[in-house]
Amino acid sequence: MRGTFVRAVTRGGSTASVISSSGMMSEGGQNYRPPSAVEHLFGRILTSLVWIGLIRGHFYVLEVRGRNSGRKISLPVDPLDLEGHRYLVCARGNSNWVRNARAAGQIVLARAMRRQTYAVQELPAALRPPILKAYLDRFASEVQRFFPVPKGSAVEAFNDLAMHYPVFELRKPDATVDGPGNASQER
Repeated sequence: MRGTFVRAVTRGGSTASVISSSGMMSEGGQNYRPPSAVEHLFGRILTSLVWIGLIRGHFYVLEVRGRNSGRKISLPVDPLDLEGHRYLVCARGNSNWVRNARAAGQIVLARAMRRQTYAVQELPAALRPPILKAYLDRFASEVQRFFPVPKGSAVEAFNDLAMHYPVFELRKPDATVDGPGNASQER
């Protein structure tokens, strides 16, 4: 079956993105799944509620500076705490916040009007499978639709998928280098 493709034109008039019939957007060879208008609205509401402390649980507000605009971008995220390390996974793929975090080298996690700055280090694809498995197993009700394997799959099922799901290890800016993603366990 053939998919339809739509080219998105940037402000400067150049063609930068392609959206396939699968809903995945490709930009510079990297794929991500943009949120629908309803998901975007829900995300804005959830961000506000998490920020003021009405919703806690596992949600945090991610704040990152736009790599081009310099504006603060905020959205809800599910950080994963695993074996003494904290990670951020982008189930949508190479999204805007991922590209901004790469460029900025740091992010802020906030909730209940408290903010903590973290340095970010993107993990190579070879180190991502156990983190992706733990992330899907823990947050399946929210992210299963983004993964082609079901919750509870073996770690090996994530080997071929790992390059499509960015994973960042978070560390406090003063943390020393030591560990799986080269950050210490100081938290």
